[in-house]
Amino acid sequence: MPLLKNGEAIADTWQHVAAGEAVPPAGPVVVPFERWKAEREALLARNTPLGVRLPNAQNVGELAADLGRLELIVLEFPKFVDGRAFSQARVLRERYRYRGELRATGDVLRDQLQFMQRCGFDAFEIAAPNAAEIWRAAVNEIDVFYQPAADDRVPAPRLRRSA
Repeated sequence: MPLLKNGEAIADTWQHVAAGEAVPPAGPVVVPFERWKAEREALLARNTPLGVRLPNAQNVGELAADLGRLELIVLEFPKFVDGRAFSQARVLRERYRYRGELRATGDVLRDQLQFMQRCGFDAFEIAAPNAAEIWRAAVNEIDVFYQPAADDRVPAPRLRRSA
């Protein structure tokens, strides 16, 4: 599946390790949250970039103490009508000030890309051959917002007051 970051298709350098698979001795790895909890010390001892794949029903606060050690958090969208990962992303960015990569995976739809970006996602797995074009069109579609979000855009009411 194509991986997009900053509007460009890039190679995914992360190795996604499933629950029963052996963790490679070197290189950046992403592990499921349950495995992270079970093998946290051993994974940290590898001293290589580490990421966690978080189910959308999981409380992100359980990662709070380790956010400085995680370079990637993958948040799952199992189906387009389930938007809990939007909330997870905002909590990670705004409450916990997480600055690593937040990646959206699963049922990532064009209509939701701009909202995902505003919530703090900066990488997207999109199942489309022209994913970069789709992403650029989606995130540039609306340029004035009324709600504050995790991005740095100034909401329209604040623009009006300053004018």
